[in-house]
Amino acid sequence: MRIGNTEIELSPPAAGTVEWIGGEDLLEQVLACWTVVTPQDRPLCPRLVGRPGMGKTTLAQAAAQRLGRPCWIVQCTADTRPEDLVVTPVLGTGGEIRYRASGLATAVLEGGVCILDEANRMPEKSWASLAPLLDHRRYLDSLVAGVRLEAHEGFRCCVTMNEDASTFEVPEYILSRIQPQIELRYPDPEEELQILQYHVDFAPESLLRMTADFLQESHRHRLDYSTRDGVHILRYAIRLHRVLGEDLEDAFHRAVAQVLGPDAEDFEKRKAALIDDRFTDFGELFGLEGLEEDDEEEEDAAG
Repeated sequence: MRIGNTEIELSPPAAGTVEWIGGEDLLEQVLACWTVVTPQDRPLCPRLVGRPGMGKTTLAQAAAQRLGRPCWIVQCTADTRPEDLVVTPVLGTGGEIRYRASGLATAVLEGGVCILDEANRMPEKSWASLAPLLDHRRYLDSLVAGVRLEAHEGFRCCVTMNEDASTFEVPEYILSRIQPQIELRYPDPEEELQILQYHVDFAPESLLRMTADFLQESHRHRLDYSTRDGVHILRYAIRLHRVLGEDLEDAFHRAVAQVLGPDAEDFEKRKAALIDDRFTDFGELFGLEGLEEDDEEEEDAAG
Protein backbone atom coordinates (compact mmCIF):
# COMPACT_ATOMS: atom_id res chain seq x y z
CA MET A 1 0.00 0.00 0.00
CA ARG A 2 1.26 3.45 -0.89
CA ILE A 3 0.77 6.32 1.56
CA GLY A 4 2.00 9.57 0.09
CA ASN A 5 5.36 8.73 -1.41
CA THR A 6 5.99 5.80 0.92
CA GLU A 7 5.32 2.17 0.03
CA ILE A 8 4.33 0.09 3.07
CA GLU A 9 4.02 -3.70 3.17
CA LEU A 10 1.01 -4.97 5.09
CA SER A 11 0.97 -7.89 7.53
CA PRO A 12 -1.25 -10.95 7.03
CA PRO A 13 -4.16 -11.45 9.44
CA ALA A 14 -4.43 -14.30 11.94
CA ALA A 15 -5.32 -17.56 10.23
CA GLY A 16 -8.00 -20.06 11.21
CA THR A 17 -11.27 -19.79 13.04
CA VAL A 18 -12.18 -20.05 16.72
CA GLU A 19 -15.30 -20.95 18.65
CA TRP A 20 -16.41 -19.10 21.77
CA ILE A 21 -18.16 -21.50 24.15
CA GLY A 22 -20.38 -20.16 26.92
CA GLY A 23 -20.72 -16.60 28.13
CA GLU A 24 -22.70 -15.34 25.13
CA ASP A 25 -23.28 -12.15 27.09
CA LEU A 26 -19.52 -11.48 27.04
CA LEU A 27 -19.44 -11.77 23.25
CA GLU A 28 -22.41 -9.44 23.00
CA GLN A 29 -20.68 -6.90 25.26
CA VAL A 30 -17.64 -6.79 22.96
CA LEU A 31 -19.84 -6.41 19.89
CA ALA A 32 -21.81 -3.64 21.62
CA CYS A 33 -18.55 -1.77 22.25
CA TRP A 34 -17.75 -1.93 18.54
CA THR A 35 -21.18 -0.74 17.41
CA VAL A 36 -21.44 2.75 15.95
CA VAL A 37 -24.77 4.36 16.78
CA THR A 38 -24.63 7.51 14.63
CA PRO A 39 -22.35 8.76 11.82
CA GLN A 40 -20.59 10.99 14.35
CA ASP A 41 -20.17 8.16 16.87
CA ARG A 42 -16.92 6.25 17.41
CA PRO A 43 -16.45 2.61 18.44
CA LEU A 44 -15.14 1.85 21.91
CA CYS A 45 -11.92 -0.04 22.63
CA PRO A 46 -12.76 -2.41 25.51
CA ARG A 47 -10.22 -4.09 27.74
CA LEU A 48 -10.77 -7.75 28.50
CA VAL A 49 -9.41 -8.63 31.94
CA GLY A 50 -8.94 -12.00 33.60
CA ARG A 51 -6.52 -14.68 34.69
CA PRO A 52 -4.21 -16.26 32.08
CA GLY A 53 -5.89 -19.06 30.16
CA MET A 54 -9.43 -17.69 30.52
CA GLY A 55 -10.01 -17.24 26.78
CA LYS A 56 -9.70 -13.46 26.45
CA THR A 57 -8.03 -13.61 23.06
CA THR A 58 -10.47 -16.25 21.84
CA LEU A 59 -13.37 -14.05 22.89
CA ALA A 60 -12.01 -11.10 20.89
CA GLN A 61 -11.31 -13.29 17.85
CA ALA A 62 -14.84 -14.71 18.01
CA ALA A 63 -16.24 -11.17 18.08
CA ALA A 64 -14.18 -10.28 15.00
CA GLN A 65 -15.52 -13.39 13.24
CA ARG A 66 -19.07 -12.40 14.16
CA LEU A 67 -18.44 -9.05 12.45
CA GLY A 68 -16.99 -10.83 9.42
CA ARG A 69 -13.75 -8.86 9.57
CA PRO A 70 -10.12 -10.01 9.42
CA CYS A 71 -8.28 -10.03 12.73
CA TRP A 72 -4.70 -9.22 13.66
CA ILE A 73 -3.21 -10.18 17.03
CA VAL A 74 -0.28 -8.16 18.39
CA GLN A 75 1.58 -9.87 21.24
CA CYS A 76 2.73 -7.16 23.64
CA THR A 77 5.84 -7.53 25.81
CA ALA A 78 8.07 -5.39 28.00
CA ASP A 79 10.31 -4.95 24.93
CA THR A 80 7.57 -3.70 22.62
CA ARG A 81 8.70 -0.40 21.08
CA PRO A 82 6.49 2.29 19.50
CA GLU A 83 7.77 1.40 16.02
CA ASP A 84 6.86 -2.25 16.65
CA LEU A 85 3.25 -1.10 16.95
CA VAL A 86 3.26 1.06 13.81
CA VAL A 87 5.83 0.68 11.01
CA THR A 88 9.20 -1.07 11.14
CA PRO A 89 12.06 -0.47 8.66
CA VAL A 90 13.54 -3.62 7.13
CA LEU A 91 16.47 -4.15 4.77
CA GLY A 92 15.45 -5.25 1.30
CA THR A 93 17.33 -7.79 -0.84
CA GLY A 94 18.94 -4.99 -2.81
CA GLY A 95 20.08 -3.15 0.30
CA GLU A 96 17.21 -0.65 0.15
CA ILE A 97 15.10 0.32 3.18
CA ARG A 98 11.56 -1.02 3.09
CA TYR A 99 8.73 -0.39 5.52
CA ARG A 100 6.51 -3.07 7.02
CA ALA A 101 3.26 -2.29 8.82
CA SER A 102 2.55 -4.03 12.11
CA GLY A 103 -0.61 -6.03 12.65
CA LEU A 104 -2.13 -3.01 14.35
CA ALA A 105 -1.19 -0.61 11.54
CA THR A 106 -2.50 -3.06 8.93
CA ALA A 107 -5.83 -3.37 10.75
CA VAL A 108 -5.99 0.44 10.90
CA LEU A 109 -5.48 0.72 7.15
CA GLU A 110 -7.60 -2.27 6.11
CA GLY A 111 -10.52 -1.70 8.47
CA GLY A 112 -9.99 -4.93 10.39
CA VAL A 113 -9.89 -5.84 14.07
CA CYS A 114 -6.71 -5.66 16.15
CA ILE A 115 -6.24 -7.40 19.48
CA LEU A 116 -3.46 -5.99 21.64
CA ASP A 117 -2.76 -9.15 23.61
CA GLU A 118 -1.44 -8.88 27.20
CA ALA A 119 -1.24 -5.15 26.64
CA ASN A 120 -0.36 -4.29 30.24
CA ARG A 121 3.08 -5.78 29.64
CA MET A 122 3.95 -2.75 27.48
CA PRO A 123 5.91 0.23 28.82
CA GLU A 124 4.36 3.69 28.85
CA LYS A 125 6.38 4.93 25.86
CA SER A 126 4.67 2.37 23.65
CA TRP A 127 1.24 3.24 25.04
CA ALA A 128 1.90 6.92 24.32
CA SER A 129 2.24 6.21 20.60
CA LEU A 130 -1.31 4.79 20.61
CA ALA A 131 -3.01 7.70 22.36
CA PRO A 132 -4.23 9.45 19.16
CA LEU A 133 -5.55 6.17 17.76
CA LEU A 134 -7.58 5.38 20.87
CA ASP A 135 -9.43 8.70 21.05
CA HIS A 136 -11.48 10.80 18.60
CA ARG A 137 -8.46 11.45 16.35
CA ARG A 138 -8.14 7.79 15.24
CA TYR A 139 -4.73 7.93 13.60
CA LEU A 140 -1.22 6.56 14.07
CA ASP A 141 1.96 8.50 13.37
CA SER A 142 5.05 6.67 12.15
CA LEU A 143 8.17 8.72 12.81
CA VAL A 144 10.27 6.02 11.16
CA ALA A 145 8.42 6.13 7.83
CA GLY A 146 7.35 9.76 8.14
CA VAL A 147 3.68 9.04 7.49
CA ARG A 148 0.35 9.37 9.26
CA LEU A 149 -2.02 6.41 9.13
CA GLU A 150 -5.66 7.46 9.26
CA ALA A 151 -7.92 4.73 10.63
CA HIS A 152 -10.38 3.13 8.24
CA GLU A 153 -13.98 3.60 9.43
CA GLY A 154 -14.23 -0.18 9.90
CA PHE A 155 -11.23 -0.40 12.23
CA ARG A 156 -11.97 -1.93 15.63
CA CYS A 157 -9.65 -2.62 18.54
CA CYS A 158 -9.58 -4.22 21.96
CA VAL A 159 -6.91 -5.06 24.51
CA THR A 160 -6.50 -8.07 26.77
CA MET A 161 -4.91 -7.87 30.20
CA ASN A 162 -3.87 -10.60 32.62
CA GLU A 163 -4.50 -10.30 36.34
CA ASP A 164 -0.97 -10.98 37.52
CA ALA A 165 2.03 -9.16 38.93
CA SER A 166 4.36 -9.36 35.91
CA THR A 167 2.92 -6.26 34.25
CA PHE A 168 3.41 -2.52 33.98
CA GLU A 169 0.91 -0.10 35.42
CA VAL A 170 -1.12 1.32 32.55
CA PRO A 171 -1.10 5.14 32.60
CA GLU A 172 -4.37 6.80 33.53
CA TYR A 173 -4.68 8.71 30.25
CA ILE A 174 -4.62 5.36 28.44
CA LEU A 175 -7.04 3.65 30.83
CA SER A 176 -9.53 6.43 30.09
CA ARG A 177 -9.30 5.47 26.40
CA ILE A 178 -9.65 1.67 26.73
CA GLN A 179 -13.13 1.47 28.18
CA PRO A 180 -15.20 -0.30 29.31
CA GLN A 181 -13.62 -3.14 31.28
CA ILE A 182 -15.08 -6.58 30.57
CA GLU A 183 -14.14 -9.19 33.16
CA LEU A 184 -13.83 -12.88 32.37
CA ARG A 185 -14.49 -15.26 35.24
CA TYR A 186 -14.17 -19.01 35.49
CA PRO A 187 -16.78 -20.91 33.45
CA ASP A 188 -19.55 -22.89 35.09
CA PRO A 189 -19.27 -26.73 35.18
CA GLU A 190 -21.05 -27.46 31.90
CA GLU A 191 -19.31 -24.66 30.02
CA GLU A 192 -15.92 -25.83 31.25
CA LEU A 193 -16.69 -29.39 30.17
CA GLN A 194 -17.75 -28.16 26.72
CA ILE A 195 -14.55 -26.12 26.33
CA LEU A 196 -12.38 -29.09 27.29
CA GLN A 197 -14.29 -31.33 24.89
CA TYR A 198 -13.94 -28.78 22.07
CA HIS A 199 -10.14 -28.61 22.46
CA VAL A 200 -9.58 -32.32 23.16
CA ASP A 201 -12.46 -33.98 21.34
CA PHE A 202 -10.68 -37.36 21.36
CA ALA A 203 -10.60 -37.54 25.18
CA PRO A 204 -12.67 -40.27 26.90
CA GLU A 205 -15.78 -39.00 28.67
CA SER A 206 -14.54 -40.21 32.06
CA LEU A 207 -11.29 -38.27 31.71
CA LEU A 208 -13.12 -35.14 30.58
CA ARG A 209 -15.40 -35.32 33.64
CA MET A 210 -12.44 -35.96 35.95
CA THR A 211 -10.61 -32.92 34.62
CA ALA A 212 -13.66 -30.65 34.68
CA ASP A 213 -14.48 -31.64 38.27
CA PHE A 214 -10.87 -31.01 39.29
CA LEU A 215 -10.90 -27.54 37.74
CA GLN A 216 -14.24 -26.63 39.28
CA GLU A 217 -13.00 -27.62 42.73
CA SER A 218 -9.88 -25.52 42.23
CA HIS A 219 -12.07 -22.54 41.27
CA ARG A 220 -14.02 -22.95 44.51
CA HIS A 221 -10.71 -22.70 46.39
CA ARG A 222 -9.84 -19.58 44.36
CA LEU A 223 -6.73 -21.14 42.87
CA ASP A 224 -5.39 -19.92 39.57
CA TYR A 225 -5.79 -23.17 37.62
CA SER A 226 -7.22 -22.34 34.21
CA THR A 227 -9.13 -24.21 31.54
CA ARG A 228 -5.93 -24.04 29.48
CA ASP A 229 -4.23 -26.02 32.27
CA GLY A 230 -7.02 -28.55 31.98
CA VAL A 231 -6.39 -28.93 28.25
CA HIS A 232 -2.69 -29.63 28.92
CA ILE A 233 -3.61 -32.16 31.62
CA LEU A 234 -6.00 -33.95 29.26
CA ARG A 235 -3.58 -34.12 26.36
CA TYR A 236 -0.73 -35.43 28.51
CA ALA A 237 -2.90 -37.93 30.40
CA ILE A 238 -4.14 -39.43 27.14
CA ARG A 239 -0.57 -39.91 25.95
CA LEU A 240 0.41 -41.56 29.23
CA HIS A 241 -2.56 -43.89 28.83
CA ARG A 242 -1.99 -44.77 25.18
CA VAL A 243 1.80 -44.79 24.98
CA LEU A 244 2.76 -46.08 28.43
CA GLY A 245 -0.39 -48.05 29.12
CA GLU A 246 -1.16 -46.28 32.40
CA ASP A 247 -4.60 -46.56 33.91
CA LEU A 248 -6.66 -43.47 32.98
CA GLU A 249 -7.11 -42.30 36.56
CA ASP A 250 -3.41 -42.82 37.38
CA ALA A 251 -2.50 -41.01 34.18
CA PHE A 252 -4.74 -38.10 35.19
CA HIS A 253 -3.13 -37.70 38.63
CA ARG A 254 0.35 -37.93 37.15
CA ALA A 255 -0.52 -35.35 34.50
CA VAL A 256 -1.87 -32.96 37.14
CA ALA A 257 1.34 -33.28 39.16
CA GLN A 258 3.58 -32.67 36.15
CA VAL A 259 1.54 -29.79 34.73
CA LEU A 260 0.68 -27.94 37.95
CA GLY A 261 3.12 -29.28 40.53
CA PRO A 262 3.29 -32.26 42.93
CA ASP A 263 0.84 -30.83 45.46
CA ALA A 264 -1.64 -29.43 42.94
CA GLU A 265 -4.48 -31.66 44.16
CA ASP A 266 -3.98 -30.61 47.76
CA PHE A 267 -6.16 -27.53 47.40
CA GLU A 268 -5.86 -26.36 51.02
CA LYS A 269 -2.06 -26.58 50.96
CA ARG A 270 -1.81 -24.79 47.62
CA LYS A 271 -4.22 -22.09 48.81
CA ALA A 272 -2.19 -21.53 52.00
CA ALA A 273 0.99 -21.23 49.92
CA LEU A 274 -0.72 -18.72 47.66
CA ILE A 275 -1.75 -16.60 50.65
CA ASP A 276 1.80 -16.73 52.01
CA ASP A 277 3.15 -15.56 48.65
CA ARG A 278 0.73 -12.65 48.62
CA PHE A 279 1.78 -11.57 52.10
CA THR A 280 5.43 -11.81 51.03
CA ASP A 281 4.74 -9.64 47.97
CA PHE A 282 2.88 -7.16 50.20
CA GLY A 283 5.83 -6.97 52.58
CA GLU A 284 8.30 -6.42 49.75
CA LEU A 285 6.07 -3.72 48.25
CA PHE A 286 6.06 -1.71 51.47
CA GLY A 287 9.61 -2.49 52.54
CA LEU A 288 8.57 -4.76 55.39
CA GLU A 289 10.78 -7.69 54.44
CA GLY A 290 13.56 -8.30 56.93
CA LEU A 291 11.78 -6.58 59.83
CA GLU A 292 11.40 -9.87 61.66
CA GLU A 293 15.11 -10.56 61.29
CA ASP A 294 15.93 -7.04 62.52
CA ASP A 295 13.76 -7.57 65.60
CA GLU A 296 15.57 -10.84 66.36
CA GLU A 297 18.96 -9.12 66.03
CA GLU A 298 17.87 -6.36 68.41
CA GLU A 299 16.68 -8.94 70.94
CA ASP A 300 20.03 -10.76 70.69
CA ALA A 301 21.93 -7.50 71.22
CA ALA A 302 19.76 -6.60 74.22
CA GLY A 303 20.28 -10.08 75.71
